Amino acid sequence: MEDRIYRKMAEIEDRHWWFAGRRRILQAAIKRLVELKPGAKILDAGCGTGGNLEVLFSLGDLVGMEVDPGALEIAKQKAIAPVYSGRLPDRLPFPEESFDLIVLLDVLEHLDDDEAAVQSLAGLLKPGGSLLLTVPAFSFLWSAHDESHHHRRRYRISEVSSKIKKAGLDLRYASYFNTWLFPLIALIRLLKPGRRSADISSDDLSLPPFPVNRMLAALFGSESYFIGRLSFPAGISVMACARRPG
Repeated sequence: MEDRIYRKMAEIEDRHWWFAGRRRILQAAIKRLVELKPGAKILDAGCGTGGNLEVLFSLGDLVGMEVDPGALEIAKQKAIAPVYSGRLPDRLPFPEESFDLIVLLDVLEHLDDDEAAVQSLAGLLKPGGSLLLTVPAFSFLWSAHDESHHHRRRYRISEVSSKIKKAGLDLRYASYFNTWLFPLIALIRLLKPGRRSADISSDDLSLPPFPVNRMLAALFGSESYFIGRLSFPAGISVMACARRPG
């Protein structure tokens, strides 16, 4: 992504409704889907500016990995956990079978070879370790946001499941999420003219007025009650949890 996007994310990700809601959902997913022992080794792969490090830090021995130098520096400055320079799928600064849990949050859609990336992360998992990932859903929702964030694609659950299984992992759970707001967001994106135009100034990173932001965070975050308990049939994003056999 462009440096301006990372800087903007760093400014608002502790308050913006989407980031706040996703953190609630992430916490619920890990609690219900992953068995972590004290001192578990955890990797936030593609941690960006470090917006999720604080949530993950309390769960075990955490490290982050990021390829963009600007984002890497911002994440390091938060001094929450060590953050290393690394790139998927071919430049990983860790030995194989290092982690009990790897989270890959809205990273896969940026990569040219997403299958190789999943396979590389599978190799970093200890036997019995878990991979938890999220990606944007449905190609018909493609918008200026995807352009400005340099996305390569959006996904269906079947595509995510296939890549996980090809990497030799056992799929434990898969669901769409950001479901309550799906009809409204889908309508806006389908009706907005120039969705695929070269104008990428719209990146969905504006902070709404406080009451609206708070309402959206509560609405989105309320899906955390259902994550890991049932699978939503549609949503703006996909979540999947897989386990390395052993």
